[in-house]
Amino acid sequence: MSIKPDEKLMLGKPVAESVIEYLSSEIPAFTRKHRPPRRTVIIVGEDPASQVYVGMKIKTARRCGIDSELVELPVSTPESDLLGRLDRLNKDPDIDGILVQMPLPGHMDQQKVIEKISPDKDVDGLHPFNIGKIAADRPRLVPCTPLGITVMMDHYGVKTAGKHAVIVGRSILVGKPMALLLAMKAPGGNATVTVCHSRTSDMASITRTADILIAAVGSPGMITGDMVKDGVAVIDVGITRVEDASAKKGYRLAGDVDFESVMPRASKITPVPKGVGPMTVAMLMKNTYQAARMALGADDAGESR
Repeated sequence: MSIKPDEKLMLGKPVAESVIEYLSSEIPAFTRKHRPPRRTVIIVGEDPASQVYVGMKIKTARRCGIDSELVELPVSTPESDLLGRLDRLNKDPDIDGILVQMPLPGHMDQQKVIEKISPDKDVDGLHPFNIGKIAADRPRLVPCTPLGITVMMDHYGVKTAGKHAVIVGRSILVGKPMALLLAMKAPGGNATVTVCHSRTSDMASITRTADILIAAVGSPGMITGDMVKDGVAVIDVGITRVEDASAKKGYRLAGDVDFESVMPRASKITPVPKGVGPMTVAMLMKNTYQAARMALGADDAGESR
């Protein structure tokens, strides 16, 4: 029996909304006994896409009852100044979460900045300590996009236990933590995981064996229909602006998956846009609430799953 195209789509917005609605009721109850969760967002420079994304994060935080402070720094800010500011925020007991919007200007070391943030306030979940906690099957603050993918797959009934999950991309933002989450001995894990990357030989021979395929490399349309098997569940994390004279804005957003050729073979698939993106913001709110609970001594084991 064939599956209708609209029944295959895994849309992020309704799942993200359910998370935000839950937090919007949970956090006010929390604040009746404690102060509201508080987060500082730092943006360096005036990248338009980053400013839009930060604005979305602050607006969503307001909906959830999270206090957000926005710190805008000029692109010329020395790295030492940013690191000093982070040090002060780490020591401020009234700040639960710290978020530095990426990308950073070229003169700043992104990894150094990530590692400067206290692991207890790392609401992006990218500090090596928090990545290591996933590897130890003790997740606490989990990278937002991988966490959102696990929540999304659970919502749409994509089973992971005993399945072969192939991840294309090995970044610290998505690929590596996603592999750790899928391999965990826990619900949403227990998969056999293969990670492909730019040095992988004959990638198509590997992607064709995937029950679950997650593409996260930022290369428009690189995964085509002949690279997947029938019945695969496909998560497309990539999102790239591609020039398109026929589009109103002169460009369109494209994912790593060639949707038109892959969709007929997939059992489930995320579109781009309207797929994974909303989940990342929702998980950032979830992590901020988790960080506030941790600051009060709540058990961190498994709280983020």
